[in-house]
Amino acid sequence: MPTDKTQIAQVVASLEAELNRLKHEITTMGVADQVPAATETITVADYILERLKQLNVTYMFGLPGDFNLGFLDYVEAHPTIQWAGNCNELNASYAADGYARVKEGSIGVLLTTFGVGELSAANGIAGSFSEHVPVLHLVGVPSTIQQKTKPMLHHTLGDGRFDAYHKAFQEFVISHGSLTDKVTAAAEIDRVLTECVVKARPAYLMLPTDLVHVQIPKTRLLTPLNTEPPANNADIEGFVLDEIMNLIEKADRDVVILVDACTIRHGVRKEVNELVHKTKFPVYAAPMGKTAVSETYERYGGIYVGTISSPEVKEKVENANLILAIGGVKSDFNTGNFTYHIDTHRVIELHSDNTVVQFASFPGIGMKHLLPKLTARLETLKGDAQQIEVPRFTHPVPQEDNETISHSWLWPRVGQFFKPGDVVVAETGTSSFGVLDVPFPDGAIFISQILWGSIGYSVGSTLGAAIAARDIGLNRTILFVGDGSIQLTVQELSVMMHVGVKPIIFLLNNSGYTIERYLHGKHAKYNDITNWKWTSLLTAFGGTEGETCQSYTVKTKSELSKLLDDETFARADKIQLVEMLMPMHDAPRALRVQAELSGLTNKYTA
Repeated sequence: MPTDKTQIAQVVASLEAELNRLKHEITTMGVADQVPAATETITVADYILERLKQLNVTYMFGLPGDFNLGFLDYVEAHPTIQWAGNCNELNASYAADGYARVKEGSIGVLLTTFGVGELSAANGIAGSFSEHVPVLHLVGVPSTIQQKTKPMLHHTLGDGRFDAYHKAFQEFVISHGSLTDKVTAAAEIDRVLTECVVKARPAYLMLPTDLVHVQIPKTRLLTPLNTEPPANNADIEGFVLDEIMNLIEKADRDVVILVDACTIRHGVRKEVNELVHKTKFPVYAAPMGKTAVSETYERYGGIYVGTISSPEVKEKVENANLILAIGGVKSDFNTGNFTYHIDTHRVIELHSDNTVVQFASFPGIGMKHLLPKLTARLETLKGDAQQIEVPRFTHPVPQEDNETISHSWLWPRVGQFFKPGDVVVAETGTSSFGVLDVPFPDGAIFISQILWGSIGYSVGSTLGAAIAARDIGLNRTILFVGDGSIQLTVQELSVMMHVGVKPIIFLLNNSGYTIERYLHGKHAKYNDITNWKWTSLLTAFGGTEGETCQSYTVKTKSELSKLLDDETFARADKIQLVEMLMPMHDAPRALRVQAELSGLTNKYTA
């Protein structure tokens, strides 16, 4: 900081000179910067919003801050894009993620302010990167002049590093940019948005306060963004197809298809469904790929998760002569702690930007363009494929001689409650492991953050998912969350009521962090939580019991079954919360096995 009058005068003179230079540029622009009189213009803010509208975005999540308020005026005035207004930036990032997962082909949009706002959202954006979810993180930042002169503004680190937060976010976004002038603004916006959609990962864009209102040509808006993945090299693609067909013949056509997360994230659900229906090969899903293929399809066998799989699924997948793995994400919780027992020479992997045939990798050969051609070649084999036995994917409700709500009973019972087109959100841990082996109805969507695993994610995600489901005409949104997890992000219940979505929230009250108890510290105090008055939450956050919200407590199997069979409850015409009292040390089978495997790997004790 300047300490004497001479230094202060120099700084003032420098700022005045910069201001005069900018004024001169504005009044005496060169021909290259001039906009022809006949060319229509639009503000930078409205250009961004129009591009988002073209991507079928209807809601924006985030919080107001002094560096994004000018842009928010345009959002508020927009005829089709609405503002959700979250309780904090982390929750907003989760909501944008959930929105993008349900509204395939669109993106989630998060708006924060410089520094304090954007850093609060960093965890959520990193999770979207980890799990291949396209979210635009739009950040209102100081003006271009301030970024050059570096005054000690609020929300800065106080050392002049105005680019520090931008640099931080570069570690977990696929594309990033900073708007610096009106000449390049439109192209930069288009580049960042295109990469976000095509690569299905978050992008970060800085919007300076002094560029929000600047007029730029509308010309580029006449051409929609090209969100198709790059075409495959025809020669290499043909070679890859030949190799795949040769391996299938050598395998005596004993092929199993395994679908995973990127089947959904990279927009090949349609192509994959054509493949499995036209070829009739058996199909299974990894946990992150649940609902990529309809779980009512007769050739669908269930969830494969390595050692944790049901014996029937494990035997069928691991004994197949060839595995066609589509969109795989080989994380610990997605593979039964890396317990796939499948030799590389029996595997073909299709990904968004590469294909792997046994030990050979083919960069640039993406599954979006490859799959239809592969289906056309394989369709003639469906007669042989139909002879391969597929276990029936069912999970009957067990007969237990007590009224305690156990995990072994709960999950197949709520499975009977699900309807076609439901969106089911499960918190990482107890809920996500419990619901895996429950068959979902046709058209249902499963959301869980299995790889990133940020506790509390599901509550914010439910907000975005419910809005997206309403937009595209899906059925109910149903959340399963534990008493520990909901305490991190519970404020978003108020936003759900504010925007008018009506999820059904099943809250597992089992007195703390169950997954952590199974990993380590089964009786440790650090896995305990404060027991809230759960059925008072909705009214505390603005609801009116019996009118805009309804809460229940169930302590027995009979009470829960009665509620699940109630037509008024199932109609979901208001937001509802069901507190389910469950034993502290009970857990789904899959979670217990995963915890045991993780404990061996992580060695929590000396």
